[in-house]
Amino acid sequence: MKRTFLLCFYLLSGIVLGGMLANLCAGVGALGWLAYASGITLHPIVDLGVLRLDLDFYMGISVAQIFTIGLAIFLYNRTPLR
Repeated sequence: MKRTFLLCFYLLSGIVLGGMLANLCAGVGALGWLAYASGITLHPIVDLGVLRLDLDFYMGISVAQIFTIGLAIFLYNRTPLR
C-alpha cells in the first residue's frame, strides 16, 4: 500500500515538474525542443433524442514530461522502504 502511494506521488511529481520545465524552456532557443508537445483528443457524443451527452477529453504530454516521468520511475526503484 505504501509503495503504491509512493509510486503515485513520484509519477504526479514527474508530470507536474515536467510541465513546469517545458514552460520554462519554451522561450529558450537551445532548450526549446523540451517544450515540444503532442496531444490526444477524445470527443464522444451520446444523443438519445431527449438527452445529449457531450464529453471532451484532452491529454497532452511534452518531451520534458517524458524525461521527468522516467526520472521519477528511476527514483522510485532506487527508494528503499522499511
